[in-house]
Amino acid sequence: MPSIETLPFLVKQLRMPAVARHWHERAQLAETTHASYGEYLADLLELELALREQNRLARVYRESKLPTGKTMATFAFHQAKSVNQAQIQGLAEDPSWVKDAENLILLGPSGVGKTHLAVAIAHSLIALGVKVLFSSTTLIVQMLQQAKNELKLKVALDRLARFHLLILDDIGYVKKTEQETSVLFELIAHRYESGSLLITANQPFGDWDSLFPDKIMAVAAIDRIVHHSTIIKVDGESYRAAFSKQKNINLGSGGKGN
Repeated sequence: MPSIETLPFLVKQLRMPAVARHWHERAQLAETTHASYGEYLADLLELELALREQNRLARVYRESKLPTGKTMATFAFHQAKSVNQAQIQGLAEDPSWVKDAENLILLGPSGVGKTHLAVAIAHSLIALGVKVLFSSTTLIVQMLQQAKNELKLKVALDRLARFHLLILDDIGYVKKTEQETSVLFELIAHRYESGSLLITANQPFGDWDSLFPDKIMAVAAIDRIVHHSTIIKVDGESYRAAFSKQKNINLGSGGKGN
């Protein structure tokens, strides 16, 4: 029978850091409480599972590149009166639409909280096991364009396919050049019915043809995005405008906020 002195080595080999860290103190606690061997083992394994879940969440949050501070709790639903809070929370708490490779489109003017909502939804979905990647549309298009120039576009698209949900923020800021819009179309086509897109846009769909020099490509892209999608219009006062207005009021009153 193995000696207890070999336990630190064994748990290290099995890559069980929580067990390695806590087995001795938990053994003392088990003796004090007269816990059975099975209860002691279950206690240690629960610690290990909790640590692994904590590490998994930390890793997927890093990989997601989500902006910090944008959560459901910090979104001012009272300012975005057109937004149904229950609908947003439903999308955040039920990942079935992502599993079904459906899309979510948030339309509205600049500054009303579209990105905040997208990130808040993504935060909740990550906790439910959904792999997410957030990016400005311009940045991801530039990355894909470089990959295409290096004849590695398929590799780049397949790498993005690892993420169940891809957030394309501010799609309207993409340059309307044939090179950039062609890789954007490739991305949309590649994820059609295989991976979810969450898109934020300032323009209504009627203006999206300006994103693509080729009108046939524009129709095909919009058709693929809109099919199997939920479209939410976000109206209200710009957060940035409201903040600037309040700041000016405070400055005008000597900074007292009266």
